[in-house]
Amino acid sequence: MEASWEQSVTDSINTVYLLFSAYLVFVMQLGFAMLCAGSVRAKNAMNIMLTNVVDAVVGSISYYLFGFAFAFGDGSNSNPFIGTNFFALFNIPNTSYDYSFFLYQWAFAIAVAGITSGSIAERTQFTSYLIFSFFLTGFVYPIVAHWVWSSSGWLSPSSSDLLLGSGAIDFAGSGVVHLVGGIAGLWGSFIEGPRVGRFDVFGKPIQMRGHNATLVVLGTFLLWFGWFGFNPGSFDKILVAYPNTSQGNWTAVGRTAVTTTLAGSTAGLITLFGRRLLVGHWDALDVCNGLLGGFVAITSGCSVVEPWAAIVCGFVAAWVLIGLNILALKLKFDDPLEATQLHGGCGAWGLIFTGLFAKEEFVIQAYDSGESGVVRPFGLFMGGGWGLIGAQAIEVLVIVGWVSLTMGPLFYGLHKLGILRISPEEEIAGLDISTHGGYAYAHHEEDQPRFYADYIRVQN
Repeated sequence: MEASWEQSVTDSINTVYLLFSAYLVFVMQLGFAMLCAGSVRAKNAMNIMLTNVVDAVVGSISYYLFGFAFAFGDGSNSNPFIGTNFFALFNIPNTSYDYSFFLYQWAFAIAVAGITSGSIAERTQFTSYLIFSFFLTGFVYPIVAHWVWSSSGWLSPSSSDLLLGSGAIDFAGSGVVHLVGGIAGLWGSFIEGPRVGRFDVFGKPIQMRGHNATLVVLGTFLLWFGWFGFNPGSFDKILVAYPNTSQGNWTAVGRTAVTTTLAGSTAGLITLFGRRLLVGHWDALDVCNGLLGGFVAITSGCSVVEPWAAIVCGFVAAWVLIGLNILALKLKFDDPLEATQLHGGCGAWGLIFTGLFAKEEFVIQAYDSGESGVVRPFGLFMGGGWGLIGAQAIEVLVIVGWVSLTMGPLFYGLHKLGILRISPEEEIAGLDISTHGGYAYAHHEEDQPRFYADYIRVQN
């Protein structure tokens, strides 16, 4: 049956909106690359930028072949654990999904591997990046996405059989994206161990600052920009009117952008003053990570909370990040990008925050298009009972368990095979010269080899 022109216009506007959101999320890859490059030492800048490119290109193939099917492959034989249709986009487009939806979800998938790459930066063999990026993007992450975002997923708030009568609300992925990436990075960094020289013989941490604050700030603002596709874009459609009101998804999209901004800004501000009290100076790099921690935390509940609640979210997220960074140093845990603490810790807080502060009206708007007469569990502190917060806690636990059971053995296996970590000599020289043929910058320290051939002569 031919669609009416009104329906065609509606579908076109919604498709353009989703594609534009996908492009914004993809810009986050550039943000990750700049943030990572600025946060490592100059001798490893080319390596970390290449790994960000690899995350995108390898993730594209694995998500096309397997990932999308595992995440959204619903059908007559669908099940709550894993998708079973649409491998290599077979039978796409259809009545449920089209190419624009795939592109948007692909942009999310490749972000997960970028998070993990930061945790194991400056000491990892390049071959390992290829292996874990393919596995994480094509299998580990899509399973979690299926649980929460597929209509047949057992954690999904859109399921016909809601967990605890609620399902877990993880609107844009504090858990599905950030906690998955953070826990994967936790295991990679733990199994590899700290970088050479990160702790002295007495276990005291030795500071290894990134080489370029300009790149860190640039990357942070690019990520902020991309987050306006990450969070508001997760509505998928903008031209959806709510009944008995002049509002629609366009209203919720605007509110989601506001809550995202407020949470990130609050976290950045609290981190600025918190770190000032702890270290005695104003640190731009700490503020950037604090800002991102607020964005990570609000990502779960961005569409279902009031703006004032977003400020609460960002306030707590800053202290979660600061506290976990202190704990990491005490445990001699070395994550150059603070990715485990930032994405893992703040992602977990974001899920719990949603269970406490989600507003019923907004939950119905996000998951039932504002339909009248619908009753849903909502935030505990908002009077909504224990159903939602229980589902949120379960999501935290199962993500930690699933990623640990999959990525932990993978990193351990790579370690036992001797292809995970580079040698101490290569690490001291830097991955750029020992693996990639030369430094990222034309001018480098004069007492260091400048090209791969010079490095080989020094080794011999």
